[in-house]
Amino acid sequence: MTSWPHAPAHQLSESGTYIVTAATYQKQHLFHSSSTLHHIHDGLLRYAARYEWRLEAWAVFSNHYHFIGHSPENAATLSKFLAHFHSRSAAWLNELEGATGRKVWHNFWETQLTHHRSYLARLNYVHQNACKHGLVSAASDYPFCSASWFARKASGAQEKTISSFPIDKVKVLDEFEPVWDR
Repeated sequence: MTSWPHAPAHQLSESGTYIVTAATYQKQHLFHSSSTLHHIHDGLLRYAARYEWRLEAWAVFSNHYHFIGHSPENAATLSKFLAHFHSRSAAWLNELEGATGRKVWHNFWETQLTHHRSYLARLNYVHQNACKHGLVSAASDYPFCSASWFARKASGAQEKTISSFPIDKVKVLDEFEPVWDR
């Protein structure tokens, strides 16, 4: 059986640490203002906590987001968590913009991180993603990601270790060109 490339098979059979990417429908820039980004950012963190996913890194943009999170014992809750978050955030945005029934979210992709070096490189990748996309020159200047939170919470050794991992060869679904209307 061949998996359809636009509807990935979610293989969430065991608890662990995952990197997740989700995208808006047709990569539309639906969350481009600071107010909509703030709403989506806070919603992602709120729903993650509700479903007991412990996020370590996140970055929210106009047309996609990434996060690295530790699952609860039942990793399959990821599908429910994101379905709930996506349906509520889509309803909120569509009501705000008078776009009843518009499709907002497309899908999500997850990968379980089982190698320590891969995990650390992806942590740095997600923290630095706003720089990669050219939205800011210092990741901590982008308010809709975990970079400034990480800088406040991590020890100097943790920050130095994670930032030492290059991100240029990390393979993450990230063919997006987000915008930010400040």
